[in-house]
Amino acid sequence: MNSPIWMPYTQMKEAPTPLMVRSGRGAMLELEDGRQVMDCISSWWVTLHGHAQPEIAAAIAAQAGQLEQVIAAGFTHQPAEELARRLTGRLPFLPRLFYSDNGSTAVEVGLKVAFQYWRNQGAAGRRRFLSLEGAYHGDTLGAMSLSGRSLFTEAFAEMLLPVDFVPFPQAWLGDEGVEEREARALEHLEGLLRRSGEEYAAMILEPLVQGAAGMRMCRPSFLQAAEVLLRRHGVLVIYDEVLTGFGRTGEFFACQKAETRPDILCLAKGLSGGFLPLAATLCAEELYQAFCSGDPRHTLYHGHSYTANPLGCAAALASLELLEKEDYRFREMEDWHREELAELADHPHLRRLRVCGTIAALEVEGAAGYLHELGPRLRQRFLERGFLLRPLGGVIYLVPPYCLERAQLGAVYRCIGEVVSAEVSS
Repeated sequence: MNSPIWMPYTQMKEAPTPLMVRSGRGAMLELEDGRQVMDCISSWWVTLHGHAQPEIAAAIAAQAGQLEQVIAAGFTHQPAEELARRLTGRLPFLPRLFYSDNGSTAVEVGLKVAFQYWRNQGAAGRRRFLSLEGAYHGDTLGAMSLSGRSLFTEAFAEMLLPVDFVPFPQAWLGDEGVEEREARALEHLEGLLRRSGEEYAAMILEPLVQGAAGMRMCRPSFLQAAEVLLRRHGVLVIYDEVLTGFGRTGEFFACQKAETRPDILCLAKGLSGGFLPLAATLCAEELYQAFCSGDPRHTLYHGHSYTANPLGCAAALASLELLEKEDYRFREMEDWHREELAELADHPHLRRLRVCGTIAALEVEGAAGYLHELGPRLRQRFLERGFLLRPLGGVIYLVPPYCLERAQLGAVYRCIGEVVSAEVSS
């Protein structure tokens, strides 16, 4: 097929012909040729409940017959109001919400709110940001600035904002060195704050799980200690929960699991259950009030054509209903992962096994780096066996939809063990 589509994160000169998907149901995708493929990564981590989930589809259809879109400046509607109340109700320390349409823009909003908050307060010297090494916050320029310097950002280096990076103290099952790595990271952060604390507007973190870096995981204790240091120096805390929100870490939000309270929190991906683009940035009342002024220059001049889209909000409300009614689905999955990872603990080619809620990852020994040639080979072998897995170089990860059954998850892990053995030994 000679398609006009330019695909994301793809070198089109060497790209294989894309697979045509005819339909999806639950955890399964049906290809045009009739093959069945199990979606083990929720199609870039968005499809919470499974494909073609009927309650969400019905909610969108009902809303489409009533109101499909309306300008969000000066107008509102019931789905947007109800969704905002329910999200802020779950996070009462973040009572204000700004809608946008994807993870990058949710982060851009958080970045601009933090920066302009200080400017509106007369503290224009707070112009710098802190982030974690290996971070990924999106592909717009502000979000790229906050992301770790990598293949994704190097072409745009001269366009990026000034950011200082703190080491990420990655942890895994059976790890005995994590406390030392945490101490070094916190010492580094404290040094930056001691030298230049009054120059920082905010620090952004992917709480508990760094997604694109290879599903790297840290402990709640690190986030708690970092928050104490940042508060001591008056630096705002931004959480990028684009991946980790809505049950992914085994709790509704990672900040709840980590027992921390960010000033700004960014949501997208699973917000609509994977049906429609929708994002939200939540913030503390103090920040919001800094924009409420008789001075028009204190306004947050930011918006999107589809801000608070009624269809997206209706999908999100239906998804929330399912999450609340069937929260056992995401709360029990970590135990399933741990059982399966225990079976692979002695695999000769796998290391750094780790899990956080519904997310699990394993690293193939000797296959470091996003561009390692083993990644595409593994992806192809998994597809041949009927599993959609998309390794990040030598990092194999699972982010399953919550409808996945226990036996299905076991089949995924058996496939991983067998494919890695065959590919590494060959």
